[in-house]
Amino acid sequence: MDYSYEYQPDPIGTTLSLILAVIAIVGLWATFVKAGRPGWAAIIPIFNIYTLVKMAGRPGWWTILFFIPIVNIVIHIIVALDVAKRFGKSGVFGFFLLFVLGFIGYPILGFGKAQYTGAPNA
Repeated sequence: MDYSYEYQPDPIGTTLSLILAVIAIVGLWATFVKAGRPGWAAIIPIFNIYTLVKMAGRPGWWTILFFIPIVNIVIHIIVALDVAKRFGKSGVFGFFLLFVLGFIGYPILGFGKAQYTGAPNA
């Protein structure tokens, strides 16, 4: 029996993933700019987390907490809720950013009418 397998890339899945990634990056970029942060931070790994943490009004060292299993889940929830709050959105929107469709939530913040109210100690 021949159990060999030749990988066949999925062009539709790959294209869809790339489209969603671009939407997420553009939305996060616009959100950062609206909050007075550098937009290019959206494409720099780890620095984008740091920027999001600072936008939420949390200390920059919280970025490290994103790399600790289990703790990162709690920190991500807190940061998403705080970012939503800083844009005048509800906690439900914060969970929307986190669990449901962040690639839609950040463009809503970045391109919508929501205004960034600023973060203390940011």
